[in-house]
Amino acid sequence: MTRTLVTGSAGRLGRSVVVSLAQAGHEVIGIDVIPGTPAEAAVALPADLTDLGETYDVMARFRPDAVVHLAAIATPFSRAEGVIFRTNTQLAFNVCEAASNTGVGRVIVASSPTVIGYGAPGGWAPSYLPIDEDHPVAPWNAYNLSKLVAEQTMATFARASRTTSFAAVRPCFVVAPEEWAGAPTQSGHTIVERLDRPDVAGVSLFNYLDARDASDLIDVLLERLPELPSGEVFFAGAADALAREPLAGALPAVIPSTAATAAGLTGTAPAFTSAKAERMLGWTAKRSWRTELETQ
Repeated sequence: MTRTLVTGSAGRLGRSVVVSLAQAGHEVIGIDVIPGTPAEAAVALPADLTDLGETYDVMARFRPDAVVHLAAIATPFSRAEGVIFRTNTQLAFNVCEAASNTGVGRVIVASSPTVIGYGAPGGWAPSYLPIDEDHPVAPWNAYNLSKLVAEQTMATFARASRTTSFAAVRPCFVVAPEEWAGAPTQSGHTIVERLDRPDVAGVSLFNYLDARDASDLIDVLLERLPELPSGEVFFAGAADALAREPLAGALPAVIPSTAATAAGLTGTAPAFTSAKAERMLGWTAKRSWRTELETQ
């Protein structure tokens, strides 16, 4: 049995990760400042991981084999910009620092597709579509920037550590299981509203990912991590776009600067590709809005 510590265990993605890892046989330690960690966790503990001493205490107390770091202020502009940047970057540093120095063997850090820079007020155009891990990054707000710093923090510790294997995941717009039944998403809109209003989903390039698929990726990555080069970054998205029409037309209608690059996106193809995760991990998303949405 692998003891796996999940930070942000009561969050939209964290809840599914806790359940998935527990079902896969992990002994899950859930850490979150708010209640809501699923009962599948062996332990649920409130802890302020922005405090380095408290983070060390948590690692020393539970001695996990692996850490999945999801804790963050997860929505852009939901707090003051300085608070978002300070909180998210401090969390990433503290978790990587404490994990690597207390003998944790595997660490996964959650990043975000927003590091690409879509939605920038001054305009944005992709270098190419579909977007993969080699696409240039261009953060323009505190959330984007904090996630890029989290990736770089992870990579720094990956270069420095001989005993801890690191990776980062950029999960697309996470949809929790209850949101398929009509609960509001992190943007405040329902999935049906995002489908019916292309201007809402189009700003984020119609990307999405079922939280359970994201959890499956994390489970596979934890297993394969020691075999991989430390410091890898993976996009994780659904195999289709959150749009009723092909992105070749839907995307330029919302972001005209994508017209040339979107032309190659045929059928239901998404704007982000998870080909690297499929190639290196054997993972592909299994769930689609077409199969999960209760009312279409």
